[in-house]
Amino acid sequence: MAQKDDVIVAMEKNGGYATFQQLNNMVDVSTWKTKTPAESIRRIVQVYEEFFKIKPGLWALTKDKDEVLRKLGIKPNNKKSDEVFTHAYYQGIVVKLGNNKKYMTYVPAQDKNKKFLETKLCDLTTVETIPQFTYSNLIRRAKMVDVIWFNERRMPCSFYEIEHTTDIKNSLGKFYELQDFRANFFIVADESRREQFLDTISASMYNPIRDYVKFKSYDSIIKQYNKEQIIIEDEL
Repeated sequence: MAQKDDVIVAMEKNGGYATFQQLNNMVDVSTWKTKTPAESIRRIVQVYEEFFKIKPGLWALTKDKDEVLRKLGIKPNNKKSDEVFTHAYYQGIVVKLGNNKKYMTYVPAQDKNKKFLETKLCDLTTVETIPQFTYSNLIRRAKMVDVIWFNERRMPCSFYEIEHTTDIKNSLGKFYELQDFRANFFIVADESRREQFLDTISASMYNPIRDYVKFKSYDSIIKQYNKEQIIIEDEL
């Protein structure tokens, strides 16, 4: 059986789609003569027409396209559907990154039933309600942040806002109110929005937080997750 067929079989077992992390775990590479099977899997899905890309790090079988999109709640050529899926997809990735690092993870109540692939976000996070780490007015602000990582002392260490199409100023406003915490602040968006982020945060009103807010592209988040997942699997 060709390497491509091994990937197809694994993806079929997973319902017609898979992340690179799932493929790395599921594909039988015992007969592959390569020291870098993960790279080979990535090349295969990118090269062959039997596969199509849903989002960075997420691929599916072309023959099962309609069924896969239905299961994931993605309506073809529907902008709103794509926005909802994309936002929850990257929320899920950030949550899983935090879980891998042993942080407590949180998403807002209004997002808890949204799905990362076919799993509700609330089933990925480790805390259902936000820890009461400060004054009530700041808690109300923090509760609206897309993903928060909390350390073992139940203090926030990283705040993430997923900015697919919404106004970056809204996220920066939240971060401005939370600036007194010794935490990291991230805007996660498509690379095409980096210049918009830089232009927006250059305004003088953001001087107090400019050095603390970082931009992470979707691709960089996926690469970070892929890299860390491989390290975790090697340690098992």
